[in-house]
Formats: sequence, C-alpha cells, structure tokens
Amino acid sequence: VQLVESGGGLVQPGGSLRLSCQASGLTINNYDMSWYRQAPGKERELVAIVSSAGGSTNIADPMKGRFTISKDNAKNTVYLQMNSLKPEDTAMYYCNARRYVLIYWGRGTQVTVSS
Repeated sequence: VQLVESGGGLVQPGGSLRLSCQASGLTINNYDMSWYRQAPGKERELVAIVSSAGGSTNIADPMKGRFTISKDNAKNTVYLQMNSLKPEDTAMYYCNARRYVLIYWGRGTQVTVSS
C-alpha cells in the first residue's frame, strides 16, 4: 500500500493550493480517507475526512469554510482544496487511510504560507 501526497509548496497568505493523495494497493472507496497536518513543535491534527460509505465529509473547525475534501474513485485519489491560506496553516500535510484496524499514512507534503 502506498499513499503519495503532492501539491504542497510555498504560497502567500490568502492564496490557494490543492493537495492530492494518490493511493495504490488499496481502493479508497473502501476506506475512510483523511488529511492530517503537523506543524513544527505541535501534535498532528485532523484536517478533514471523507468517509468510505456515502462519501460524507467533515472539516475541522479552524478550516471550515476554507478547506474542502473530495475524492475521485476512478483515479483512486483524494484531494484537499485549501483556500484563503493563513501563515498558521503552515505544516506538513499527511494523507491517511483507515479501515477497521488497518491504518496507512503517506510521507507528507510541505505547505508553507508566507509573504
């Protein structure tokens, strides 16, 4: 199983990025797929989740109204659209797949919000 994140980079405050998580070795529609982030010196935190059944989504409160999670089952890819980015969004962003006791992580993609 591999989860490969991409799309991170340096962006100015107020800008946008779209992160992608390409999965192989599993079918994302069978897993709850999530994005987490971890800033230096801080704990990893949940950003957004899209459920396996029905595809319902949930966004953490600090990101509501700015971030959107979606998935393309045909491409076996999960996305995180991030708008109105703030310096405090700077972190390593990780893709996560969870099904019962099975948990997989990607290696992350760095997002830096700075002028």
